[in-house]
Amino acid sequence: MAEYLKNGCGLIAKERTHQIEKHGFTGEHHANHPEWYDKGQLIEAASTLSMPVINGCALPINWDKDWFERLIKKSHKERLIISGALLAAEIDRIIELEK
Repeated sequence: MAEYLKNGCGLIAKERTHQIEKHGFTGEHHANHPEWYDKGQLIEAASTLSMPVINGCALPINWDKDWFERLIKKSHKERLIISGALLAAEIDRIIELEK
């Protein structure tokens, strides 16, 4: 495994790349879908996933319930990595809107 993938920043960058390449969740995609992202949903999801224990969490507005429930079942470390990548996605969305 590459050395950079052994630290938090590298793992978050790898997850963000996965979000873009596998799902097409680019900053442009987020900017073009305000129904999923304009109400702080990325930040809400990141916040929820970063909690050590998740009980009765709220689903981000208009997000797929099954998909989010699969994320919640991941280990705390995996959720923290996804959370960091979701925060990076929110920054990407804002950068796209500023263009």
